[in-house]
Amino acid sequence: MKKKELVPINVLVVDDSPESVELIKRNLQSKGYAIYTAHNVQSAIKLLGSVAVDLLITDLQMPGENGIELVRHTSENYKNIGILVITGFPSIQGAVQSIKIGAEEYLVKSFTDEELFTAVERVLQKTHRQAKASSKPAIQNFGIIGHSDGMKKVFNTINKAKPTRATVLIQGESGTGKELVARALHYGGQASAAPFVPVNCGGIPDTLLESELFGYVKGAFTGATETRAGFFQTADGGTIFLDEISNTSLAMQAKLLRVLQEKEFYMVGSKKTLNVNVRVVAATNVDLMQLVKKGLFREDLYYRLNIISIDLPPLRERGDDLLELMDFFLSKYVHELGKPPMKFSPKALRAMQAYAWPGNVRELQNLIHRVVILAEDNTIDIPDLPESFRYSGVRAKGFDRPLEDVEREYIQDALAAHQNNISKTALVLGIDRKTLRDKLKKYKL
Repeated sequence: MKKKELVPINVLVVDDSPESVELIKRNLQSKGYAIYTAHNVQSAIKLLGSVAVDLLITDLQMPGENGIELVRHTSENYKNIGILVITGFPSIQGAVQSIKIGAEEYLVKSFTDEELFTAVERVLQKTHRQAKASSKPAIQNFGIIGHSDGMKKVFNTINKAKPTRATVLIQGESGTGKELVARALHYGGQASAAPFVPVNCGGIPDTLLESELFGYVKGAFTGATETRAGFFQTADGGTIFLDEISNTSLAMQAKLLRVLQEKEFYMVGSKKTLNVNVRVVAATNVDLMQLVKKGLFREDLYYRLNIISIDLPPLRERGDDLLELMDFFLSKYVHELGKPPMKFSPKALRAMQAYAWPGNVRELQNLIHRVVILAEDNTIDIPDLPESFRYSGVRAKGFDRPLEDVEREYIQDALAAHQNNISKTALVLGIDRKTLRDKLKKYKL
C-alpha cells in the first residue's frame, strides 16, 4: 500500500522480542508507515488510548498477559483498527481463537518481507471498507456505545470505580452488556496488565463450581490426578468477574464471603489456606435483595458485593442509543463478511425502534449479524426481519389514531393490492361500488 502523504498510517507493533519488533519496524518504515512499538500488553493498551492506531500487529506468546487478551481488548474497545496476529508457535486453536475475537490475518514466524507487506495491505483494505461502510461514528465510552442519560450514569460510575479495588455489583437484564462494564473497570484501572478472568456461575454445575473457582489438589476426589489451580489463583493481582452470581448455592456463597473478607481460601482437598489479591466484580440479572428476603442469598454477601452498584438500563429505555448500536453492528458485520455497504430502510428502522428488545443489546447484535448474512441486496427492509419485527411495525402505529385514519389507510392498501380495481376492492371490503366511491371521495383517494 502506498504511503499517505498527508495522514500517515499508524502501526502499533507489539512483541516481547526486541529483534522481531526492530525487524518489522524497519521493513514497514521503508514503506512509509508510522511505527509505534510496545513489548507487553500493558504498554500497548496505554498507547492505544493515546495514539490513533490504524493497524495493530501483535505476537501471541508473551510473558504475563498474552496477545489474545490484547486482540480482545482492541476489538471490543476500538473501531476500524486492523489486527494482524504473528506467532512463532503456530496452532490451529490459536489461529481460530484470534480470528474469532477480532484479528483479520494470522502470520507465522519466520515470514518473508513480502508476506508481511501482503498481510498488512490485506488488513488495511478490510478496515478501509469497514470505515467507508459506516455512515456515522458511534459514540463509545470504554468500548461501550451510548449517550443516553442512563448510560451516562453508568460511565460516570465506571470512571469513579475503575481506579479503586472496591467490589462492584453490576445489575441488569440479560444481554445488556454486564461483562463489557466489568472489562471497562479492569482495563481502565491500574491492574490492567493483570489477568481478567470471567466466570459464568450459571454455566457450571454447583458440584463443580468450588473446584473451578478454588482449584484442587491431587487426590482430592476421583479423577483428580494432578493439582490444578482455580480461577481465583489465575486472577491473582487482577479481576475475577462472577457472572450470574445469583445461581450459586448458600454453601458456595459462604466460601465466596470468606474470600472477600479474608482474602484467602482453601483448594479442594487441602487444609492449607492460600492468600489471593483479586478484585471481585459480580453481575446478576435478578433482584438479589428479593432472593435475600426469600432466604436464597446470603445478606452479608449481598452487602459485601454491593459496595459499588452499577445498574445497566435495558435497551428499550436507551432512546437513540439503539440507532448508534445498529450502525455499529451493521458496519462490524459488513466488514467481517466482506460485503458492500448496507443500510436499513426507513420502514425497517421504524419497526426496530418499535420493538421491545427483550434480549437487549445481545439480541440486537445477533439479529443484525443474521440479516447481514441473509439479506439479498444492500438495503435491509422489513421483509428481511423476523416476523415479530414486521408485526411490531404495525403495532408501532399505536391505538391512539381516529377510526377514520385507520379506515382510510385500509382502503388505500386494499386498492393498491388490487391495482386500483374498484369492483374487486369493493368485493373484498364487503361493500358496493357506490359506497366505495363515496369513501374514496371523502378521503380524497
